[in-house]
Amino acid sequence: MSGPTTTMLPSANRTSIGARIRSYSLWIGAGIVLLILPVVFPSGTAHTTMCLMAIMIVFALSYNLLLGQTGMLSFGHAVYYGMAAFVTAHAMNWVVRNGAPIPLPLIPLVGGLAGLFFGIVFGSVSTKRGGTAFAMISLGLAELVASSSLVLRSFFGGDEGISTNRTKLLTMFGWDFGPQIQVYYLIAAWCLLCMILMYAITRTPLGRMCNAVRENPERVEFVGYNPQTVRFIAFSFAGLFAGIAGSLAAINFELATSGDVGIGRSGVVLLAAYIGGVGFFVGPILGAILVTLLSLRLSDVSEIWQLYFGLLFIGMIIFSPGGLSGLLMRHAPLWRGPLGIRLAGFGKLLLSYLIALIPALVMIAGAVLLVEMVHHVAQKTAEGPTMHFLRQNAWTIDTRSYTPWIAGIVMTIGGFYLFRMTWPIIERAWNDAAAQTRRGAV
Repeated sequence: MSGPTTTMLPSANRTSIGARIRSYSLWIGAGIVLLILPVVFPSGTAHTTMCLMAIMIVFALSYNLLLGQTGMLSFGHAVYYGMAAFVTAHAMNWVVRNGAPIPLPLIPLVGGLAGLFFGIVFGSVSTKRGGTAFAMISLGLAELVASSSLVLRSFFGGDEGISTNRTKLLTMFGWDFGPQIQVYYLIAAWCLLCMILMYAITRTPLGRMCNAVRENPERVEFVGYNPQTVRFIAFSFAGLFAGIAGSLAAINFELATSGDVGIGRSGVVLLAAYIGGVGFFVGPILGAILVTLLSLRLSDVSEIWQLYFGLLFIGMIIFSPGGLSGLLMRHAPLWRGPLGIRLAGFGKLLLSYLIALIPALVMIAGAVLLVEMVHHVAQKTAEGPTMHFLRQNAWTIDTRSYTPWIAGIVMTIGGFYLFRMTWPIIERAWNDAAAQTRRGAV
């Protein structure tokens, strides 16, 4: 009896050690990437964009503690983000007025505690119910706080918000956090720390119980746990990390406004989580990066960029409920077996994707052209019939002419038809790659 036991324990230990090494190497790699990104992208615009991405990553991961881990759909997660931003702005102004020796890198702790406090207060009420009832309660609380921001001017600052100055706090190692590059490293450090902590929470027994409550709260109650308590703890942690994200935003912009607690902010984080995929930890990270990048780029080329966000969200829900991470993880079984077989299979699959990409881009370009022309005719008649497509002075289009309308319709319908014809090609490439993987595994 002792023989099998002694031979199995070293194998289990080796597996545990290997998993830990892979986990540590993953986070070390993430830290190195965050460290060298400003070197690869040295412009000030890039630094600002990366700051916004890091803030959104923390915010989206905190939301996923509710939705992806515990199954709680919230329409008011911006409450904890925005309230923490206001508390942070007031705290920074207090530190400056009183000359308190508190450096800026410690200020996000204030936002985290504020988010935790409001998470406990509101969570004690909203987490008593789950499902649709919880979603409606969260929406009601969001509207309550948003309306209060217009009334309690001493705290919210009215339409102007609360401004602050991060450079007047205690200088640390010669850094006053005036340059954007210094702010980036501060936000990146907190982003990495929050990612590690939230990932660790998902691996604890609490994280497993959150998954159980998401799947079957009745069974959780049957085995002796209170689903409401589990939801409340998860809600409090989500408020904590959302508060850190809001604090980082207040530091980055040196401003907190009523928009930080609005329903629009809650909608953006919901989009980021769903587009990235709530089923995997990396999903909200991908969604946060994509949503931030698109919001910055699309707003420069189109006034109705939010419409495209909505269409992207609808398309993702219909065709890929698992989000971007779900699409990527579907390819994981193909990445097995000998390297040569894997490369051959992925090469064929990638070629089929590239073939499908061309008509898909034609279809999208035609649909965007039609949408922009309809928007110009409906909303900008005073500016005349001539419009600029996407970028100023890039393509000038006369909406009175039949040619652009016909071109848009042909591109949309023809592109979709050709794109539909490529689906069997992708299916054959997928089946061939899967067959090669199975043969290599055998």
